[in-house]
Amino acid sequence: MAIKQRTLAAPISFEGKGLHTGLQVNMRVCPAEDNTGIVFRRVDLEGCPEVPALCEFVTDTSRGTTIEHGAAKVSTIEHIMSALWTLDVDNAIVEINAPETPIMDGSAREYAARITEVGTIEQSAERKYYEVTEKQVYTLPEKGVAIVLYPDDEFSVSVHVDYNSKVVGNQYSVYNPSDNYTEKIAMCRTFVFLHELEPLMKMNLIKGGDLDNAIVVVENPVSDEQLDHLKKIFGKEDIRITGGYLNNQQLRANNELARHKLLDLLGDFALLGMRIKGRVWATRPGHFANTEFMKDLSRTIRRSGEKPSFKYSSKEQPLLDINQIRSRLPHRPPFLLVDRVFHIEENAIGGIKQVSMNEPFFVGHFPEEPVMPGVLIIEALAQCCGILVLSKVDDPEHYSTYFLKADGVKWKRKVVPGDTLQLECHIADLRRGICTAECKAFVGGQLACEAVLTAQIVKNR
Repeated sequence: MAIKQRTLAAPISFEGKGLHTGLQVNMRVCPAEDNTGIVFRRVDLEGCPEVPALCEFVTDTSRGTTIEHGAAKVSTIEHIMSALWTLDVDNAIVEINAPETPIMDGSAREYAARITEVGTIEQSAERKYYEVTEKQVYTLPEKGVAIVLYPDDEFSVSVHVDYNSKVVGNQYSVYNPSDNYTEKIAMCRTFVFLHELEPLMKMNLIKGGDLDNAIVVVENPVSDEQLDHLKKIFGKEDIRITGGYLNNQQLRANNELARHKLLDLLGDFALLGMRIKGRVWATRPGHFANTEFMKDLSRTIRRSGEKPSFKYSSKEQPLLDINQIRSRLPHRPPFLLVDRVFHIEENAIGGIKQVSMNEPFFVGHFPEEPVMPGVLIIEALAQCCGILVLSKVDDPEHYSTYFLKADGVKWKRKVVPGDTLQLECHIADLRRGICTAECKAFVGGQLACEAVLTAQIVKNR
């Protein structure tokens, strides 16, 4: 039975300090439509730019996970991502008025509590899964980091941390689908070693950090002079060391540090943009390793997707023949490069270009070795996408689409006379007259070309 996507039943709001900037942050998490994913929206910037919470947008992992796209940049997203994703929220818009999320008490406890309080609602679209079929490994041997993903029917995580610390020791944590995330994982706070803390504070990199939102591990003896210095830094008179931890913070679990690393991993793994059916074993995971592993998985998923999404049969009548295509596009021979459309849905289209030796470009490209120019394959994809995009305006005959850019362009094989070029375009974003689409061209079921195309819809003069 297919599992449906879910979103929040109502908006939820949070406020607090940013850990690194010290800025007062207001953050509102709102329900979103099917297939939106988790998207951060910077409401404090002109135009309210957005950045999807996906691994390909990760730009920094030095002090938390940072995503960035255009003018939109948001840091320390791992805690809210962990809570949303683990508590079954697939789609949400996170409106935020600062460059980082509020740190709260250093855990995801309040996030989880508010999500649980308002609840979630089922949506129409099916939830997407990446089903692990073989063991996959990511390692950083020099740092003792290893993340292993095994095939399984459900998602589960085991984390082991060992920092060669007599205070922390060896810690393990496990999360299974039946576990209560809020009670077991969400309440576990971030931590830092004292020898790491002071340099960060001197460089003004944790302006919002204090003893109320982080566990500070003290491994070495601290002199009275050092203790006095810490009192000045934190603006607290009552600072002491108890059991290897600064101040009198009571650990919420004897393995709270391992549990927090698991919390972070869940948030970073959410950046894959789809659920995982697999079992994770992680040793000393961190934001860099977590997000790089997700980037590797994303590339694996893309490679596995190098097959046509739609089935074409020449025996079936096309949805649009060449005359109908002519009525929808301004292009004319020899530059009309879509012969038929065989598949149309809300945000996707499938078309065909029959490549004949009679194509005029074969006269010079190349006379003895005829090959369809790669740029014309891109043009064929753009025309196919244009048919779909223009169908969304009331009077398409009065509009045209114009290229703005092409990203991630790759040609995988030659296209030669006699080939049937199958064109597929999936609209990723369409707003304010700007369309971005993921496009692929296939020959005989093999990927020939792929690109992410961005175009502008313009009214004809």
